[in-house]
Amino acid sequence: MRIMGLDLGEKRIGIAFSDPMGWTAQGHSILQRKGLKKDLSYLQELCQEFQVEKIVLGLPLNMNGTMGPKALETQEFARALQEALKIPVDFWDERLSSKSAERVLLEADLSRKRRKELIDKIAAVHILQAYLDGGSLGKDY
Repeated sequence: MRIMGLDLGEKRIGIAFSDPMGWTAQGHSILQRKGLKKDLSYLQELCQEFQVEKIVLGLPLNMNGTMGPKALETQEFARALQEALKIPVDFWDERLSSKSAERVLLEADLSRKRRKELIDKIAAVHILQAYLDGGSLGKDY
């Protein structure tokens, strides 16, 4: 089963895909956001191209585990995504995924500009790989 992982941001969406067996996550691209309809249209094209059967969306919980405004916005996006694409959407706690991605990029000794270009895609990989490693136990938030 091919799964798409998303790291949702205000300006960009990091995109990753699992391999067809659902074992590993690979970074794909970064979508520069252009409005909900255009974002959903692009994601739908990718889902068709890669035959995606499930989407995992990083949920930005507060450090104490509660949901703040960003998590609520993410849930709204997930509802729109599921309605438009007719593909199940699971959430994965994304706390510290961007920090982890930043650490990887720093270790790769990339410039600040290059890190900024890649961080959302790497965060999507971290979210999806954690989901895959966790036995695909998405949580209902």
